[in-house]
Amino acid sequence: MKVETILAAKGHSVVTVRAEDPVSKLVSTLAAKGIGAVIVADADGGVAGIMTERDVVRVIASDGREALDRPVGDFMTRKVVTATPHDTLDFLSERMTRGKFRHVPIMDHDRLVGIVSIGDVVKHRIESIEAEASAMRDYIATA
Repeated sequence: MKVETILAAKGHSVVTVRAEDPVSKLVSTLAAKGIGAVIVADADGGVAGIMTERDVVRVIASDGREALDRPVGDFMTRKVVTATPHDTLDFLSERMTRGKFRHVPIMDHDRLVGIVSIGDVVKHRIESIEAEASAMRDYIATA
């Protein structure tokens, strides 16, 4: 199974902020959208960085409330691991597990085409297992 399967089901929408936006705007965006990560877009619409709920907690723990007024670019993860729509879910799962992160921007060449979370991967795997079990039950019932 490929990453594009997940994107086809969940869509290609990606929430972004800019590096110069204050962390408080990023926090408001996370809360309003009910998401765990935001892509920091560069001027060309590419990926300049990523910032997650965990990152925000670390920033506030180390720099205090004043960090909320500082730019996202001061704290974002700049070295972002990405995947492509053509990568397999096994490859993506291994990459997320090994890197200990839960969100991966999906790039088609230099264009951001989606984001996949570990929750998306798990949901897809559960749906596949349930469909397989249902097919087996149907096969046994007709045999």
